[in-house]
Amino acid sequence: MQTILSILKKHANILMKLLPLLAFAVPLLWLYSVDPRSFESMWKGRTFELFFVWLISLELILSWENLQTSKIDKPISTRTLVYITALLLPTVYVVFANYSGLNTAIAASARQNGVHFADYMPLATEYLVFAALFCLITFLSYGAKGLKDFSVPTFFIAAIGALYTIDNVYPYGQFTPFQFFVPTTAVLATQTLSLMGYNTNLVTKQDLSLGSLPYLTATDPANPTRTATFAIAWPCAGIESFLIFTVVTALFLKRMPISWKAKAGYFAIGAAITYLINILRIVTIFTIGMNGEDTNPFHSFYGPLYSIAWIASYPLIILGSQSVWRKITNKNNKEPPVAEGKLLQPKNAP
Repeated sequence: MQTILSILKKHANILMKLLPLLAFAVPLLWLYSVDPRSFESMWKGRTFELFFVWLISLELILSWENLQTSKIDKPISTRTLVYITALLLPTVYVVFANYSGLNTAIAASARQNGVHFADYMPLATEYLVFAALFCLITFLSYGAKGLKDFSVPTFFIAAIGALYTIDNVYPYGQFTPFQFFVPTTAVLATQTLSLMGYNTNLVTKQDLSLGSLPYLTATDPANPTRTATFAIAWPCAGIESFLIFTVVTALFLKRMPISWKAKAGYFAIGAAITYLINILRIVTIFTIGMNGEDTNPFHSFYGPLYSIAWIASYPLIILGSQSVWRKITNKNNKEPPVAEGKLLQPKNAP
């Protein structure tokens, strides 16, 4: 026991830095053990929570040397008790929500208030609660500066919870601020399928319960029985991916010590690629459908994974490109000046 305490004391600073990560890793491991299928869906599933933990890990790696943990001088004090309680709250909430009937009550209340996807409201609430608890734990662990340092994972998990809530309350094409961008995406997907040699037909239908939705039909001219028709709503068009990209990339670039022109360039390039990936995702769904295969696995997991994997890796690509650029710049600065085709030599050179 004494050995364990001495080891903990020796590595207390490292442990303190890792505690906010462990506070959410533990409840996610528990959720996976009791409901692994909930992690098999990107949209309306818990896969995004895994990316949330990944973003926390990334921020810890990038900010490790500069992180200053809040000091807990006494093992037994009000401050220590509050901190330990905050660290346990994510796990307590998960257990309480799943075993006390809280999730059932949230779904029942949503259903009584006319929420279309009432059964998904507990999941949306879970994301929002995780966002609030992460803010609390980050503040207690690293102070006010920590809220800024970990703003990317905070906004990521909060944005997912907000998007789930919006889609639950205003499903399909009812949320017009997001659905406004869908027709352009539908047209580009139609043109891409046409370039691939498929016959396409795009029409827009207005429905009181569904809103305004583009319906796209694609048919293989070599085999007319191979056809697929899908309505395209804003979640299907990747609006959530673009919003997540905007939040994550903008907050990441804000911390980069580069010019605003470079930041604008990085953002524009990343946004364009994110949009093209969404088009590719829609086209892939239609090709799967025309082959007579089930599109649900791709629609719910693998398709969104395209965009999220790209968004999660883009900050690393930015860091890598900056590292390469610095090496090129430093190499050019070390080259001696040239005059009249000859290298300039120092005055005392032989």
